Amino acid sequence: IEVKEALNSIVVLVDTREQDTSALHKRLETLSCPWRREKLDSGDYSCECTLPDGTIFSLADKVVIERKMSADEICQNFTRGRKRFVREFDRFRECGGKPYLLIENTTWEDIFAGNYRSQLNPDALVASLKAWEARYGTHVTFCGAALTGQMIYKTMYYELKERLERGDADDHCG
Repeated sequence: IEVKEALNSIVVLVDTREQDTSALHKRLETLSCPWRREKLDSGDYSCECTLPDGTIFSLADKVVIERKMSADEICQNFTRGRKRFVREFDRFRECGGKPYLLIENTTWEDIFAGNYRSQLNPDALVASLKAWEARYGTHVTFCGAALTGQMIYKTMYYELKERLERGDADDHCG
């Protein structure tokens, strides 16, 4: 496979459940590549590319980014929305997927210090995040909202590049 050619055709997939807001449009403007909205079974973002033979190689069932806008939103996922959140990650793990959890507008320092509005204890939040890393192989990443588009693009680009270079797409069957 001509890796460079395939990488030049990368398209970021944006789940249709990502709310159509001005923040979304700002994020998409900074992607550095085309994007398309479609329903993803897991996560908020993934990608695909076109192989030299014209077939599409998608990572939608292999690598996803679940984006949260703040520590408060992830706290909600670990409290009131925990059952649904567990089901979503369990389903993706069963498919052998690699999930990223990208949390905007916070840092580990903020989380350890309890610098968020939720009543969730900082130790409990840290424990949940670390359990997600251990249980699901989740990569937890923090960044400011202005960098989110670039982080999504870079994460998807290098995940795709690694898979193309090791020949994952050679066995691709539609």
